[in-house]
Amino acid sequence: MKYKFAFFLIVIQIYNFYGQKKEIIKSSFVVEGNCYMCKNRIEKTVFKIKGVKHVDWNVPSNKISIIYNDKKASIENIHKEIAASGHDTRLQFAPDSIYKKLPDCCLYRSEDKKKLLSH
Repeated sequence: MKYKFAFFLIVIQIYNFYGQKKEIIKSSFVVEGNCYMCKNRIEKTVFKIKGVKHVDWNVPSNKISIIYNDKKASIENIHKEIAASGHDTRLQFAPDSIYKKLPDCCLYRSEDKKKLLSH
């Protein structure tokens, strides 16, 4: 009886290990920012999200590329976390209170760029 129970447990463990598909998703979208300080902030923020395997934000194009496990992370959560760090995405805008705390070189909204250039 002990052997049958042990065998049954092993079969269940094998099924759980191989039966669950991990869905690895590649996604890319625009994240507003200007400089390498922005790059560092954005990438650190996204990489802290459980399930994110790779992140790269390109400064000139403002395009982020992410590889993540959709069983552990969602694209909506990724957008929310980026916005919470002060950077706008197509789905989520950064709160003004956080955005205004960014260094001057990181201010990307057009009205702020005009103010900086006029000084």
